[in-house]
Amino acid sequence: MDEIRNTINTMLVNTFHEILELEEKAIITDKFRDISNNDMHIIEAIGEDSGARMTDIARKLNITVGSLTTSMNSLVNKGYVSRKRSENDRRVVNIYLRDKGLEAYEHHKQFHKEMTDALVNCLTPEELGVWMKSLDTLTEFFQSHREKTNENSVSAR
Repeated sequence: MDEIRNTINTMLVNTFHEILELEEKAIITDKFRDISNNDMHIIEAIGEDSGARMTDIARKLNITVGSLTTSMNSLVNKGYVSRKRSENDRRVVNIYLRDKGLEAYEHHKQFHKEMTDALVNCLTPEELGVWMKSLDTLTEFFQSHREKTNENSVSAR
């Protein structure tokens, strides 16, 4: 059983690193060379939900609003996004993708479509069901682990 665990661990770690490396090479092209992979994920989190609130974007990315603000300043300066205060509640800042941001978003979305199509197109419906169940279990583990980590960091204060 240890051999199986080691093999699964190696596959997960390698897949994680491959996705990060390939994604960076695939989506940060000459056209988008002025942003980082992190910036692209912020653009993805804003997505088609233009007018998203900073707190909602930070929550999607599991980062603080303070960390997001630093990156958002850069994206505003580079012309990918714009900020606008809500007219109803001046404390609320809404984020909008500009044309350049929409173009980056579509480019990133296309990469993910190609990646998922490559997998979906080679699996039978039964295999796909098992694969999805496995990923769901892994996602639940990550969420549970994140909650425990958050509880530990709060109690350590």
